[in-house]
Amino acid sequence: MEFNEKLQELRKSKSMTQEELAEALFISRTAISKWESGRGYPSLDSLKEISKFFSVSIDELICMEEIISVAEDEKKVCIDKYITLICNVLDVFLVLLLFLPIFGNGNDSPSSVLLYSITSLSEWIKPLFFTLIGITVLNGICGVIISFFNKPIWNRHRLVTGMVLSIVCAAVFILTRQPYAGIVCLVILVIKGFLMVKGKSLL
Repeated sequence: MEFNEKLQELRKSKSMTQEELAEALFISRTAISKWESGRGYPSLDSLKEISKFFSVSIDELICMEEIISVAEDEKKVCIDKYITLICNVLDVFLVLLLFLPIFGNGNDSPSSVLLYSITSLSEWIKPLFFTLIGITVLNGICGVIISFFNKPIWNRHRLVTGMVLSIVCAAVFILTRQPYAGIVCLVILVIKGFLMVKGKSLL
């Protein structure tokens, strides 16, 4: 008997609806429906709660192959979550470009200056710098907040958006002859790429 059939049988043996079981396990009714229809398996923590609630062993609920599958799925989700979180934190670190004196000011000043102090750039380039940095940092902050929720699709969107913004930032800073800022963005981009490749190799 498959897990979904066992769960239905156990629930019906207690004359419970899906809603009642969901409330008893502190999960959503959608999750119960998904498990009973065979469209997925609960996490290991949820399996422990189900086992405890119905006073049966986990081995009685699910076979070893299914347990391995659940563990692998949890590992994948965990790796994706932490990689996305690190990438979002790197995006937030880009706020340092607003406070580090690493921007060239042309003939006006031979030494590096703060972004606020640049006077040699065209009127539209300086606001462009602020806008790119602001959007990237905001995307990172949103990504960090979203990482605390169980929303893999939202995390993936923030990760992709962050990669695109890193590429754009690096390109803009290099094209406008701001090598230090460009290097910072390139380093962040390389770290992100490394983490994503490393993450896939671990799965």
